[in-house]
Amino acid sequence: FGRILVFVLAATGLNLALGYGGMVSFGHALYIGLGAYSVAILTLMGLHSGWLHLITAVAVSGLVAIPVGWVALRTQGIAFIMITLAFAQLFFYIFISLKNFGGDDGVSLSQVSNFGPLTGNIYALYLSLLVTVLIVLGVVMRLVRSPFGLVLRATKVSERRVNAVGLNSLPYRLAAYVFSAQVCALAGFFLANLTGFVSPDYLKWSISGELIVMVLLGGLGKVFGPLVGATALLLIEEFLKALTEHWPLILGPLIVLMVIFLRRGLWSLLEGREKS
Repeated sequence: FGRILVFVLAATGLNLALGYGGMVSFGHALYIGLGAYSVAILTLMGLHSGWLHLITAVAVSGLVAIPVGWVALRTQGIAFIMITLAFAQLFFYIFISLKNFGGDDGVSLSQVSNFGPLTGNIYALYLSLLVTVLIVLGVVMRLVRSPFGLVLRATKVSERRVNAVGLNSLPYRLAAYVFSAQVCALAGFFLANLTGFVSPDYLKWSISGELIVMVLLGGLGKVFGPLVGATALLLIEEFLKALTEHWPLILGPLIVLMVIFLRRGLWSLLEGREKS
């Protein structure tokens, strides 16, 4: 349940950039890792305040996302994908080299983020994660329906036309990219507290790929698409793991078929039922 909520949160962040802005980022796992390592590094330094961990995760991810986004958004297509992937891989190898913080093996947390009497209460963690997911979904819903969201969606269709009518598209796209990165950092913050363990594997390109699959599976540019996509993918994955150790051989083709035959995502099926 906790893992599903973490990836719903991260996929919701990516959906803002990918689904509404058309920014195919293959490096959003970077921000999950930054959020998780914000908790781990501060904990190992003897700083256990949960609010400090939370603020640091959001601030650091924002500070990294601004230059990364500024560079990547000056390109398009495959160049954008490769630049975001390159930055994610850069930080992946940086964290592998940090031997004082576990290096390639990762690091176990001796203490989770301190939030007073709620510290260590797994139900409080689940509830706070659920509330955070609902808040972020609400913010994204309001955001995409605002003038900002209108411009962002227009840049997905044609960035050149947006610039032609006198609007500078770069600040809008950069703001969406940074906010999506910070939402992923929140997911990393919760993931570290949920598992009590942080590893460079959180920054792997394969995690970014899974997020993209979740967004596509749920419905690209649908507010609740990541909720459905992440839940469906992780539940199917757990079901197949219980059946066979060769579950990836089944899951891969299954995902391909679902994306081909459900181009509008699983959420479109639910929308169709509601309308009917």
